[in-house]
Amino acid sequence: MLYNLVDSLQNQLADWGLLWLVQVVFQLEFRAFAATLGAFVLVLAIGPGSIRWLRRQKVGDQPEFHRADLNEIMKGKSGTPTMGGLFLCGAILLSILLFADLQSRLVQLSIAVVAWLAVLGAVDDWAKLHASRRQPGSRDGLVAWEKLLFQLGLGLVVGYFLHRQLVATAPEMLVVNLPFQRTFEPIASSEAMLQAPPVSPGLWSIPVWVFVPFAAIWIAFWSNAVNLTDGMDGLAGGSLAVSAIALMVLGFIAGSSRASYYLLVPHIPGAGELMVVSAAMAGGCLGFLWFNTKPAQVFMGDTGSLPLGGMLGFVSLALRQEVLMLLVGIVFVLELASVVMQVGFFKWTKGRRIFRCAPIHHHFQLGGWSEQQVVTRFWLITTVMTMLALASIKLR
Repeated sequence: MLYNLVDSLQNQLADWGLLWLVQVVFQLEFRAFAATLGAFVLVLAIGPGSIRWLRRQKVGDQPEFHRADLNEIMKGKSGTPTMGGLFLCGAILLSILLFADLQSRLVQLSIAVVAWLAVLGAVDDWAKLHASRRQPGSRDGLVAWEKLLFQLGLGLVVGYFLHRQLVATAPEMLVVNLPFQRTFEPIASSEAMLQAPPVSPGLWSIPVWVFVPFAAIWIAFWSNAVNLTDGMDGLAGGSLAVSAIALMVLGFIAGSSRASYYLLVPHIPGAGELMVVSAAMAGGCLGFLWFNTKPAQVFMGDTGSLPLGGMLGFVSLALRQEVLMLLVGIVFVLELASVVMQVGFFKWTKGRRIFRCAPIHHHFQLGGWSEQQVVTRFWLITTVMTMLALASIKLR
């Protein structure tokens, strides 16, 4: 909004001699850091009042894990307000609206992902709340297939419009991008500043009938993966913050022709705006940790975890860095994989289990790790894998 406002008024501001005061908003890096700080401050500002309001509405979590030992460990969380995603996603969206270029199709799709999945998560959280009020101990919200249907529906629509955008701006980037694989042929760095290098031969093109369904599955995958990770104080928020910072770096590289040609990775015109979007998510999650670290004053709930997971999926898809996202978000991948493995093995063997409990963070908790140990170690794993993922960009 600020960028578009200054852009539309720059001639008048130049005539009045005031353009120098606001021309910094044309610098992408400034807007990214401003979005980080803006979302962080907004969460801190509106968080206390929002938490008090949630308490008055009795929007409290009642953990139920269908295991007596785990229920005993987690009973201290009973009554903690949930649906903190309301003010978290609100702050992120407001920061995006303030500092991103709202004419960018990539920004518009990002806003659609957050808004759609936040509404879906809020409906699910509210349904769980009412189920708990009607029948204590019950945490039934939307049925799994209902949530998946809305997630996949969003993914199909977003995937279609993202494909159109890529066809219009960077059709040669609609290819499978693997670690250590060159998107462009190496040329002298001085030449890369003047012209685009030739695209490497042998890249696998992705047709629209593959790209759109994959986009739907990819966004739903990350949305549910983050949702399953949101089970301990600060676990999802801290991991999301690190992942969002990684996407900031990838967004800067993809949006800069000089950087992407030099590093031989996909160049997506306009992807720099996703740096601002990722920055807003990073700042919002860092601010949310102020209230969500142990002992948590509030949980983000499905209202926060579903849209922020969907955002990870969308941004990585738009940047054509899906494989690197698997490394950056390794904790989320392991959490979802543990649930799929546990459920599948339980049904196949008619009652046997691979893990003590799934998602996997509870497996370690029941194995003797404290909650702080699980959360801190998972943060460390996310950080190390993120550094490996970013370092691999240079190894091509």
